Amino acid sequence: MNTALKSHYGIYGGQYVAETLMKPLADMEAAYAKAKADPEFQREFHEILCDYVGRESPLTCCRRLSASLGGAQIVLKREDLNHTGAHKVNNTIGQALLARRMGKRRLIAETGAGMHGVATATVAALFGIPCEVYMGAIDVKRQAPNVARMEMLGATVHAVSEGSATLKDAMNEAIRDWVTNCDDTFYVIGTVAGPHPYPAMVRDFQSVIGVEARRQCLEKFGRLPDQAIACVGGGSNAMGLFEGFLDDPSVRLVGVEAGGKGLATGEHAASINGGRLGVLHGAKTMLLQTDAGQIIDTYSVSAGLDYPGVGPEHCLLHDTGRAEYSVINDDEAIEAFDQLCRFEGIIPALESSHAVAEAIKRAPTLPPETILLVNLSGRGDKDLASIAAWKENHPSAIDSGR
Repeated sequence: MNTALKSHYGIYGGQYVAETLMKPLADMEAAYAKAKADPEFQREFHEILCDYVGRESPLTCCRRLSASLGGAQIVLKREDLNHTGAHKVNNTIGQALLARRMGKRRLIAETGAGMHGVATATVAALFGIPCEVYMGAIDVKRQAPNVARMEMLGATVHAVSEGSATLKDAMNEAIRDWVTNCDDTFYVIGTVAGPHPYPAMVRDFQSVIGVEARRQCLEKFGRLPDQAIACVGGGSNAMGLFEGFLDDPSVRLVGVEAGGKGLATGEHAASINGGRLGVLHGAKTMLLQTDAGQIIDTYSVSAGLDYPGVGPEHCLLHDTGRAEYSVINDDEAIEAFDQLCRFEGIIPALESSHAVAEAIKRAPTLPPETILLVNLSGRGDKDLASIAAWKENHPSAIDSGR
């Protein structure tokens, strides 16, 4: 894990919160700094990742898909094989351990695609802590299987109907709950957004992805990948992957935002490519907003990328040029979903399909010895109804399966 615990990333980050939350955030920062330096905390964290989550997650070479495209090799980091089916559990275990260490008696969380909610409900059951999850009403409908999983695990799910009824509004409600109940409640944020210390803390817990992937590439290929590619909503799976390669200038870091129906339509969730500087959910970052500073409703076929902001460290990586951020539209993500299913027998999450789509676009233009490492951040069984609905509404879409 990175030893730095930054409150700002260039001009981004910080703590733009109500005075009520300043002490809880200071307490959390102090507790996390001690936990991070405590070998026993680290031992327990990694022991649970191994014995409960099933880490480390393997690398999978997409031989048939790569051969069909010509050019570069596409290699997947298989976070979809984790217990709960995504990368989210890496972070929730770390935060739940910290909550227990701080004596908190209740966990709350926000969720979009539902995977963070499931992961929070899972660790709450594991540690015997009550859990409540806030989820946009639209996401409750399109991610019904994950709602059922959370409830089976003992969590209470609150459907949020305000605003766009998606992830932004779920996070608003979770913060309101936390302000009211901060004495006994720990807010488990699911991404590298929000006020300090969340961006640094979530990045640290997810860095296991990049640390593993770096070592695995050296062992499997005898060298580092040429590019490391991950989808970006808030950006935790991408920061987790990037963390393993930040000090390796030969590795291009590629974040992939949700282009929805296309940047020109305004119906997208590409905060870096289509946003401007602002403050949301306690941090200064790039936002989708009007000239008057009002948050614009976002759109993506993928519930987990449907967020109007992005983690502040991603903004700095973009500004410095250390990472590049591309855009994949709905139709490209759906086509990549189909291709990975048909060629490799792997059903990816719609979020991850955006990263796969970027690799599919790049592979034919690159030499065959090039390695494109893609973080497959989650599995796609949760998305089958959404994909069927999209295809029903787009009958002319080409089925890329072979």
